[in-house]
Amino acid sequence: MPRSESRLRHGHGVARADKTELLKRLNRIGGQVEGVARMLGEDRYCIDIVTQIAAVRSALDALALKLLHDHAHGCVQHAVHSGKGDEAIEELMKVVQRFAR
Repeated sequence: MPRSESRLRHGHGVARADKTELLKRLNRIGGQVEGVARMLGEDRYCIDIVTQIAAVRSALDALALKLLHDHAHGCVQHAVHSGKGDEAIEELMKVVQRFAR
């Protein structure tokens, strides 16, 4: 798989000012997943477990959308302004298509 222009330009990632907040969100999601495991171990009501799984999915979706938003307004916008927008937009759309499944 070829490396994208944005990865070549930024190394393995982009420094994020909000990394601490994103990691806090991800840790909360991890706690929710652990809670689902506890619920299964405690033989909790199936609907309650499925409700918690839906909450985890929603939290992950919100995190992914935040990252996609930031990417569009950061990396993609920079690529467009520097004349490399087509590749960046293609990359973004491939990710959006995967996310939308």
